[in-house]
Amino acid sequence: MKNKFGFAGILALVILQIGCTQQPSTDLSETAFIPKPVSVDVTGNSFELKESSVIYYEESVEGLQTVAEYLALEIKRTSGVNLKVESTNATPKKGVYFTVANEDSELDTEGYELNIGKKLIAIKAKTVAGCFYGVQTLLQTIPEKLYAEDPIEFATGIIRDFPEFGYRGAMLDVSRHFFNVEEVKQFIDFLAMYKMNILHLHLSDDQGWRIEIKSWPKLTEIGGSTEVGGGTGGFYTQEQYTELVKYAQERQITIIPEIDMPGHTNAALASYAELNCDGKARELYTGTEVGFSTFCTDKEITYQFIDDVIRELAALTPGPYIHIGGDESHVTAHDDYVYFVNRVQPIVLKYGKKVIGWDEIANAELVDDATVQFWADVENTTTGVEKGARVIMSPAARAYLDMQYDSTTHLGLHWAGYIEVDHGYTWNPATLVPGVTKENIIGIEAPLWSETVTNIDEVEFLVFPRLPGYAEIGWTAPEKRDWNEYKMRLAKHGKRFEDLGIDFYKSNQVPWEE
Repeated sequence: MKNKFGFAGILALVILQIGCTQQPSTDLSETAFIPKPVSVDVTGNSFELKESSVIYYEESVEGLQTVAEYLALEIKRTSGVNLKVESTNATPKKGVYFTVANEDSELDTEGYELNIGKKLIAIKAKTVAGCFYGVQTLLQTIPEKLYAEDPIEFATGIIRDFPEFGYRGAMLDVSRHFFNVEEVKQFIDFLAMYKMNILHLHLSDDQGWRIEIKSWPKLTEIGGSTEVGGGTGGFYTQEQYTELVKYAQERQITIIPEIDMPGHTNAALASYAELNCDGKARELYTGTEVGFSTFCTDKEITYQFIDDVIRELAALTPGPYIHIGGDESHVTAHDDYVYFVNRVQPIVLKYGKKVIGWDEIANAELVDDATVQFWADVENTTTGVEKGARVIMSPAARAYLDMQYDSTTHLGLHWAGYIEVDHGYTWNPATLVPGVTKENIIGIEAPLWSETVTNIDEVEFLVFPRLPGYAEIGWTAPEKRDWNEYKMRLAKHGKRFEDLGIDFYKSNQVPWEE
């Protein structure tokens, strides 16, 4: 695999076309921001970042120092300039300043105001998360190429911005093919650079169990030993999972772990015979068929097992959600399925978490604050809404990152159709499903199933350039989104992808800049 830059390199951004003999632009509106901000007011000057510049953060605000140090690290790695980071209890006259203030109600919990003046860059938000998103926007104004003799200049202006949805995520299936800690961190970096705030990890399936459960050690010893195609698989120790959670938190991303059940469970059924109705362990599975496995829904040991798994996983997961899967349980009788979901949901609540499940769980009774994830079945989803559930929009025909771009694409599947870049961008979550309106929706998620992807380079090919579009759907109001305008902004990000070594699909729908 080629050398990667990690998150630092991701921020060696390629937005403005500036060479060493050109003058930097002073028009902030020329920057190809993705996601598109709520407003950009241009003031026509520039701010010069110098070796003597200091990044200040408001003291006594927990987490703000991390954001300030993060900005300093990215500036150093993209330009070589090493900036000091200091706390302060007063607004400085020059440098860069982070502050958290509650008086601006419009900004809500994730909004920010980025004010680039001639002497001071001020990033103000109601939360640390908002300040972090302001950093992402600021870093998108860094010139394409920086030379030793070049000043680092930012066009001046004021950007006010806040998201359309509070849930903006992607899913990575680490069960069909396993991805190690460093690869998952890269995926987290991809999300962070476009202000996405959720990583849904699909941790169990027929082909592999990927999270250590100390009370049931054979899950990883046996169930984690293979993957699609018969590879060696792998799993995360609880310490490694905690490392991923912390890495994501530092980038304002919440990890949502999924244990898929009662179907998609062959790896567990191969690990422990008692989870099968006949008491016989299943053979490990390395194919790609779905719908053939099920927990034994009328054995109490099944629910003791699930209790133990949820208990350990909840203790490792500071985020509010546990995903219980629930999809494609084709060999589970309907009444058994309903009984199972009704038994499992209270276990999640018992350990202080909220329930998410694929849209099929709407066939059961739904606990308070349950969320159904729409992927295929409109009736399931509208039933969930009628039962009081919230909705995550993940329409397979629009948002599945493992779908091929077209018939010539060498990676991916096409059972839900082909998803070219425009088809992935030109939909509105609030109008896609009759009976599901914006008030029912908490956000969107773009899942990447890994039947056909075996390494991070292949992940990149399916993720880019579609991911920025999903980020914009989640962040930017639909009336501000237009494909013909968006593709011109996306075209400027092609050089960004190239500089980062990202193996992206060069769709002919986008006029990529050479």
